[in-house]
Amino acid sequence: MSQNKQKSPSSKKTNQKSEVSVEILEKLNSGTRESANLSETLAIDFDILISHVIPGASNNTNRYFESSDGITKRMAIAGELLLKYLGVEELPLLASHPADTVRGWAAYMIAKIPDISLSERLNLIRPLADDNHFGVREWAWLALRPHIALDIQNAIELMAPIVQETSPNLRRFAVESTRPRGVWCPHIQELKKNPEIGLPLLEPVKTDTSRYVQDSVGNWLNDAAKSQPDWVRSVCKRWQLESNIKEGAMRFC
Repeated sequence: MSQNKQKSPSSKKTNQKSEVSVEILEKLNSGTRESANLSETLAIDFDILISHVIPGASNNTNRYFESSDGITKRMAIAGELLLKYLGVEELPLLASHPADTVRGWAAYMIAKIPDISLSERLNLIRPLADDNHFGVREWAWLALRPHIALDIQNAIELMAPIVQETSPNLRRFAVESTRPRGVWCPHIQELKKNPEIGLPLLEPVKTDTSRYVQDSVGNWLNDAAKSQPDWVRSVCKRWQLESNIKEGAMRFC
């Protein structure tokens, strides 16, 4: 099996300003331009950007953001600030903001809302999981990952209908958010021990026509193979016997 390798943004230097032109950086920091790549995302000054989104918090943000913090930690802090200063009522506005980073903050805002169910969080995150920007789609699953890992069996039941969606972005969200090991996030120990729990999400997309979904399924299987290689081999063997199709995730077997 092969694996679509991904690099964690937190593993890179958080200050990438030298790689981004002054003109582009000004637009990124003002929230009027989407980032085109990871370097641009990492170059954004959260203090400046959040002052445009929440003017009332502009004098306090330096108490929260530390240059030594990884990007995922700063994203979570920003989501908490949005919830504190703007409240849930502003979520639709933030989720449709011109800046992809702000939409990513909205995902973390959803993760920070107290006393709502995972089902409610999944409904709220849906537009962000299907966002047109690759980065927002990543923040969507990363933001909800702790809630998903908390009760993985319930999460998989709730997301089983999502792998039937017409949008490949949503199908990938369900698979990527439940990877046993994942990237940029803690492992899900229960899936490392018992990966068969994830079959309700994998079976429907084993011959998916979207490369975006295929790669996620392949990564899921690679994660599982690190602790349960025999199980992965048995699943691949069964899939091969059940289908003559060599497309989709079948190409990883």
